[in-house]
Amino acid sequence: MLRYTLDLFEPFEAPAPVDSAQAAPEKIASLRPSQPYVAGQPLHQAIAPAHYAHPKANREVRLDGAVVAYAFARGKRRTIGFAVGPEGLSVRAPRWTPLYEVDAALRDKADWILRKLAEGRERQTRQQETQVVWRDGAEFPYLGQTVRIALDAGHHFVAKGAQLDVMSDADGIRPLRVALPQTATPEQIRDAVQAWLMRQAKALFVQRLDHFAPQLQVRWTKLSLSNAGTRWGSAKSDGSIRLNWRLIHFRLAVIDYVVAHELSHLRVMDHSPRFWDTVRSVVPDYAELRGSLKDPAIPQW
Repeated sequence: MLRYTLDLFEPFEAPAPVDSAQAAPEKIASLRPSQPYVAGQPLHQAIAPAHYAHPKANREVRLDGAVVAYAFARGKRRTIGFAVGPEGLSVRAPRWTPLYEVDAALRDKADWILRKLAEGRERQTRQQETQVVWRDGAEFPYLGQTVRIALDAGHHFVAKGAQLDVMSDADGIRPLRVALPQTATPEQIRDAVQAWLMRQAKALFVQRLDHFAPQLQVRWTKLSLSNAGTRWGSAKSDGSIRLNWRLIHFRLAVIDYVVAHELSHLRVMDHSPRFWDTVRSVVPDYAELRGSLKDPAIPQW
């Protein structure tokens, strides 16, 4: 039987290897002012320009006051192509296109490029802010709420490994009791918390799959947990579903959207209007919930 796999989000595809012989690195701006500020000097001359640099950059261009170092490569294509990913801007152009035309095309798209680069930088900053220091008292999101790690060497609870308290503490945060001593290493604490989260994720996903499958008149056959960096879920025509366990950090409504999305693929194996109508039939506000998945404010594992 022909099998298909559809992913909720496509992974970022790194640019093809850059042919350094095509264009030598070109530096067009200094990142720091070479002279002290002089009274009456225009502001844009006194402030160092914003700077974005792809780790494989071999060219630079100034776009509306910002300096953008990008990865440039030539290939068998008819037009100039741009891609802004987690690493920055990458550009591919036909072999015959002169470099001044490439930079002109970049300037034409300056607003879009700078907006995407700024969004990416903000996303990275927020991701750094969500880094968890794995220790007693550390906090992280669970089903959209904050929980706090409480190391419990005496294992004064029933569940295996860890257990979330029913009642919140004085700060309104529910403690997650973890059966580890105060001398536990960050790695031990992280692994114990991750194991607990994955158990919770699997149980909840099964529950939500069973909730939505009858509504969509489909049958799922197997659930697997994934740890993909950019894909939240996938489905195969044989009823196999894969869901990223890190979804457990999001509120239930967002998880329900992903579950309904993948189950809808068992009826429509593409992203046609008919597919989105299927999703909408069980999750009317799917568009808003889908946008929530772009929020990077969840721990980086």
